Amino acid sequence: MARVAFIGLGVMGYPMAGHLKSRGGHEVTVFNRSSEKAKKWTEQFGGSDAATPQEAARDKDFVFSCVGNDDDLRAVTIGENGAFHAMKKGTIFVDNTTASAEVARELDAEAHKRGIHFLDAPVSGGQAGAENGALTVMVGGSEEAFEKAKPIIDSFAKMVGLMGPSGAGQLTKMVNQICIAGLVQGLAEGIHFGKKAGLDIEKVIEVISKGAAGSWQMENRHKTMNAGKYDFGFAVDWMRKDLGICLAEADRNSARLPVTALVDQFYKDVQVMGGKRWDTSSLLARLER
Repeated sequence: MARVAFIGLGVMGYPMAGHLKSRGGHEVTVFNRSSEKAKKWTEQFGGSDAATPQEAARDKDFVFSCVGNDDDLRAVTIGENGAFHAMKKGTIFVDNTTASAEVARELDAEAHKRGIHFLDAPVSGGQAGAENGALTVMVGGSEEAFEKAKPIIDSFAKMVGLMGPSGAGQLTKMVNQICIAGLVQGLAEGIHFGKKAGLDIEKVIEVISKGAAGSWQMENRHKTMNAGKYDFGFAVDWMRKDLGICLAEADRNSARLPVTALVDQFYKDVQVMGGKRWDTSSLLARLER
C-alpha cells in the first residue's frame, strides 16, 4: 500500500482516484477546487481530503493530478500552495492531464531541481474508461520513476507504456487525438452518406465494421450517432482544447496536419451550434444541420 494524493476530481479524476483507493488499496488523500466534490468523494470511497494541493501532497509517496490545462497544472504544482512545495525527495508526481509537452518538460526540470520525479502521463479511454478502470496511459519520464509508478497507475489502467523522456507521453496523446479526429469525421461522413443513399445504417455497420473500416469509434458510437444522441463521451470543448495543443506543437516541429486543422474548424462549427458539451461524435450533427 502506498500513500497517494490525487489532485483534480473531474469526470476523469474522480473515478481514477476511486480506483486507487478501492482497487489499489492505497491510502488516498484528495484535493479539488470545489471542496464539495472532495467531500462527496471521501463519503463514497473513504480516504481524506485536503484544503490545498500542498497539504494533500505532504508525506505522500505518489502525487497524481488530472486538471484542465497548462496553467491549472502549474498552479497545482509550483503555484502558491502547490504540491511541489511539500513533496519530499524521491517522491513521484504523475500528471494525467492532457497538456502540452512544453509544460511537461518545464515541470520535469523543476522537479529535478527539488529532488523529486515528474511523469507526464495523459490518458485515453474517456469517462467510461476511467469509470471502468480501463484507461490507456502514455507516459513520459525516466525509466526509474516509471517502474516505481506503474504498479500504482495499474489501478485504473488496462495499458501503461513508457513512451520516452519527459514530454513523450503528451506527444503520444497528441498522436492519439490526431488519429481520432480523422476517424470520427470519416465515420460521420459515412453515416451521413448512407442515410442520404437510403441505406439501413445498422446493416451497413454490421457488415463494414468487420472489415478494414472497423474502429473503436464505429463499434461504440455509430448507434448513438445514428440516433442523433451526443451525450455519451468526450466533450467537443475538450477536444478543441486537445486539437489546439496538437496544432501548436505542429507549428513548433513543422508537422503538417491539414485534416486535423480542418476537423478542428468543424468542431468550432459544432460549438457555434450549441454543442460545446456534446460528445465528439457530434460532427454528424454539423453535416445534418
